[in-house]
Parts: sequence; structure tokens; C-alpha cells
Amino acid sequence: MPTTAFPTEHPLITRTAEFIREKFLHEGSGHDWAHIRRVWLVARGLAQGTPGADALVTELGALLHDVADWKFHDGDEEAGPRAARQWLESQQAPSEVIARVEAIIREISFKGLGVATPMSSIEGELVQDADRLDAIGAIGVARAFAYGGHKGRPLHDPAVPPVTHATFESYKQNTAPTINHFYEKLLHLRERLNTPAARRVAEERHGFMEQFLAQFLREWDGQDVAHR
Repeated sequence: MPTTAFPTEHPLITRTAEFIREKFLHEGSGHDWAHIRRVWLVARGLAQGTPGADALVTELGALLHDVADWKFHDGDEEAGPRAARQWLESQQAPSEVIARVEAIIREISFKGLGVATPMSSIEGELVQDADRLDAIGAIGVARAFAYGGHKGRPLHDPAVPPVTHATFESYKQNTAPTINHFYEKLLHLRERLNTPAARRVAEERHGFMEQFLAQFLREWDGQDVAHR
């Protein structure tokens, strides 16, 4: 993708987008460049409608939010902030910007139903909303199964009930079937969004997931066939 295709004129954002695109273009778990690009564009749009939001911090936080996700670095929660700092320092970014982007990456992750995940900045709230919107709806369904397949998890096992994870450590150790992920996380994201704009979008996406799950469970035992 040529540089002119990036919707920005800020050179640091352009270079960061190019860096992330090259790094994640062929990633197969649903945390690929397409995901990051969507989060970037949505966060950017949310920032434009949010007085006081720093566009540079918001866009860099969105672009770098998955630069070294703990899920792919043996649970290391500091892998992402560390990698973001290394990149931004190599680009001579201002120290204040680096610190604020680090904070977004450190705070953004869902850590279990029993764990609060407040963001300490407006920019962080916007990036978190953009990331969570991409985890629900049709794309959220597709990404959930892409990640489950990447991890070798079964689609569904009625004998394995969903769990309310009370700690981040418990959540990190979860290996349940993909359908459980909807009940353990995805169906709860609508209520955990920060901005009215994101909550409006979430309504339709949440409804789609509910319809998908109802149909999936009907088909699981052939119920849609048995009554015809």
C-alpha cells in the first residue's frame, strides 16, 4: 500500500502505519494489519468528534496497541509498552507522547469480567472503544474463530461452561472453546464502552452476535433440521 493511501499528513503517524502494516500484514489470528487499520480509523474518527482529544496520541495508540500483545508474548504485559517505546524512541518522538502511548497500551486490554479496565486518558478511552468495537459484530465473530483456530481451540463444547474470570492471571490462562469467549467477554463489551458514539454503533453489532449465537446453537445438534 503506498504512503498516499494512509489518511494522515503527520509523518510520524505515516511511518508508524507503514511499520505496523509490514509487521502484521500476513498475521493469521485476527490481530492483523486489517484489524489494526480499522481500530486506527475508528479511533481517529472518534477523536475528531471529541473535544480535547490529542489526535497524535490517539492515532499512535491505535496503531501500536497490538505491537506486542501479551497473548503472543508468553503473557508478558509489558511487551507491548516496551516495543512501542522502542519504536517511538527510534523515531525521535517527544517523551510525553511516548509515555502517553505506553499508558494506552498498558491499560487497554480486557482482563476478565471481574476486572475493571478504566483508561487514564481521553485518548485511551477512544482507542479502547475502537478496539472493542472491532471485537463485536460480524467482524468480531470472524476474529473470534480466527483466534480460536490459531490457538487450536474447539468451536464449542457444551460440557465446558463459561467462566467469570476474577483476575487477569485467570483470564490469561483460559483455554476454553471459542463459543465460551462470547459469554466470557464479547457479549459484555457493549456495556464497557466509554463514548456515546461507540455505544450507538455497538447496539447493532451486539444484536448480530446474539442472532449468530442463537443460530449456531440451533445448528449444533441439528435442531434446525429436526423440526422441519
